[in-house]
Amino acid sequence: MSGAGGRNAAGAAEAPAGPDDPDRPPVPPLFTIGYEGATPEALIARLRAAGVTTLVDVRELPNSRRPGFAKQALSGALQAAGLRYVHLRALGTPPEGRAAARAGRSAEMKRIFGARLAGTEAQAAIAALAGQAREERLCLLCLEADPR
Repeated sequence: MSGAGGRNAAGAAEAPAGPDDPDRPPVPPLFTIGYEGATPEALIARLRAAGVTTLVDVRELPNSRRPGFAKQALSGALQAAGLRYVHLRALGTPPEGRAAARAGRSAEMKRIFGARLAGTEAQAAIAALAGQAREERLCLLCLEADPR
C-alpha cells in the first residue's frame, strides 16, 4: 500500500499531516493499493493490518480476469472480512486512456486521465471521497502495485 507522506508500521505510506491546529482532529491517512500479483486474501490482510475500513475501487470497469478481483467477488470477500466496498467509476481511466497505456503512450494516457478527473462527475466523486476520508481510513484500489 502507498500514498503521499511518510511510512506507517505496516509499511504503507500515509497522507501528510494537516496544519497544526489543536482544535482540529487528525485526518486519517489515505492509502492506495494495487492487486497486481496479489490474492484477495493477501490484499484483505494488508487492509486489515493498516486499519482500513473501506476499500474504494477506482477502476472504471471493476472487472478482472484475476480470480476474486471482479466487483461482486471482491465486495463479497471484503464484506465477509468486515470491510466496506465502494466503487467510484468516475475516478477510473476511460477506455481511450487504457488503450494509450497498453500502447505505451503514457503522456497521452495522463492527458486523457487528467481530463477525466477535471470533469464534473469526477470532481463530485473526489469531493465526496475527501469528506469520507476525514471520517475513516480509506484505501483506493487499482490494478497496478507500483503507484508510480
